[in-house]
Amino acid sequence: MGAGCPPTLVSILPTVCGLLSSLTAMTRRSSAALLVSMAALAMPLVSPRPAVAGAAAQALVAPRSFVAEAVKRSGPAVVTLETSRTVPNVRFGGVPQGLMQDPFFRRFFGLQTPLPQSSRIERNQGSGVIFDASGLVLTNAHVVENTDAVMVGLPDGRRVPGQVVGQDSLTDLAVIRLDEDGPWPTAPLGDSAQLQVGDWAIAVGNPFGLENTVTMGIISNLNRNVSQLGIAGKRLDLIQTDAAINPGNSGGPLLNASGEVVGINTLVRSGPGAGLGFAIPINRARIIARQLVDSGRASHPMVGVGLSPVPSLQPGATAPPGAVVRTMAPGGPAELAGLQVDDVIVSIGGVVVKGPEDVVAAIDRKGVGAPLVLVVKRNDQRLQLTMTPVDMRALQR
Repeated sequence: MGAGCPPTLVSILPTVCGLLSSLTAMTRRSSAALLVSMAALAMPLVSPRPAVAGAAAQALVAPRSFVAEAVKRSGPAVVTLETSRTVPNVRFGGVPQGLMQDPFFRRFFGLQTPLPQSSRIERNQGSGVIFDASGLVLTNAHVVENTDAVMVGLPDGRRVPGQVVGQDSLTDLAVIRLDEDGPWPTAPLGDSAQLQVGDWAIAVGNPFGLENTVTMGIISNLNRNVSQLGIAGKRLDLIQTDAAINPGNSGGPLLNASGEVVGINTLVRSGPGAGLGFAIPINRARIIARQLVDSGRASHPMVGVGLSPVPSLQPGATAPPGAVVRTMAPGGPAELAGLQVDDVIVSIGGVVVKGPEDVVAAIDRKGVGAPLVLVVKRNDQRLQLTMTPVDMRALQR
């Protein structure tokens, strides 16, 4: 190649060839880059980083909450109770109806014909839960008290008449039997003894007539005695919850996080301290329900004593533990056992007594006919006594 070329040209050829090679390589790279750019434009604009973040977020946030799963388990067994009863009008023209039936007052008012019997139909609504496949519904006694007819509405749209099997005003519990054959959905019953303060609480019912309403909160307290709420004539230790329980929720179930019934909603605190709901523990409700089904009535063990807390030794000081006997029913188990007024019960069944509610709870747990051993303090002596509770009806005769 150097023979036909001038020396100057020969000397610059390597340089020119190098430049041509570089230009060719650059052209190839540019074409490749152009092809890559065009390919990128043709592909969807998806960044791998958001996809990874989305998958992580989906893993953290479940598509359905545990509340939905819990309600799915027991919700089909939560029913609406529509009750009706005939209520006589108390007054006629501002005068008691009974007085107007008296012949003397009828002549005084110039009434010669018998007064027509005036009455009205009162309708109410509550909630309940089917706990037995044979069609047994658990609810509150105050929901069905003095009713003439009960209509039960299921979430699937069925409406079935029901009959009150039995009711117990002392525990505010009642059982209704559905008049038609099933199959009926049932809610699983849990164990209220396993509840702890802070556990999830799910209330299901029909507040203000709004069917299939679900509210959620926590267990706020356990063993809340009704006497602390200023309620007399009841014998209950209640579950306290902040899950919304409103009129119409009465008789509906209180569920745990697994969808098991752990309580029967019974009342809500209105006025000061509003927002507190209360439920009857299912362990107590289960026992009362079985008694109502078997015999139509509940059995309540009693010993015939009136109790009060031990007074403080000085104003403002903490009251000592124990329960003071204030009254006794003549011929009752307590009197027969040798208990006396002003005795201080310090233990019952081997368990230290903190207050009167502990004595009542121990008697309830032991039941009718089961002997109970008490340790009482009388003056400066400690005595051991044994008494056997009887049914409440035996003391009311």
